Amino acid sequence: MSIEIANESGVEVDTDAVLAVARHALDEMGVNPLAELSVLLVDIDYMSELNHRWMGGDGPTDVLAFPMDEGSVDHGPGESPAGGEPALLGDIVLCPEVAAKQAATAGHSTADELHLLTVHGVLHLLGYDHAEPEEEREMFALQARLLASWRSTRTR
Repeated sequence: MSIEIANESGVEVDTDAVLAVARHALDEMGVNPLAELSVLLVDIDYMSELNHRWMGGDGPTDVLAFPMDEGSVDHGPGESPAGGEPALLGDIVLCPEVAAKQAATAGHSTADELHLLTVHGVLHLLGYDHAEPEEEREMFALQARLLASWRSTRTR
């Protein structure tokens, strides 16, 4: 699994932990080990621009996910990626400044919020959504399970 991360936010972030939680979520979800993922951390101005351009939103958001390839989920041993080539899963864009505000409101650390947002972004790349109540219940339950299992591996 190839995960690239770039911190262009101007905020100090434990990128190793962000990479670890992304890798854990992808592994747990059975994503093809040849898949590639990009994680970009940006400042408020750039996130606002992306949110406006791609989502029609005003102001910054916490996370955006840009899926690239539908063929990156490994559905079992009988299926392999086309030609054995790595699948480009997509891009997750995080805004640590927005995450810090949300973390303060939620009563946990900015790092915890960034981990949650990373898993959230991974799930969006894998086709999960939360537009409808049933979808939201499924996605958020899965998100909570992935975060709990990742945290349990870090405390061993």
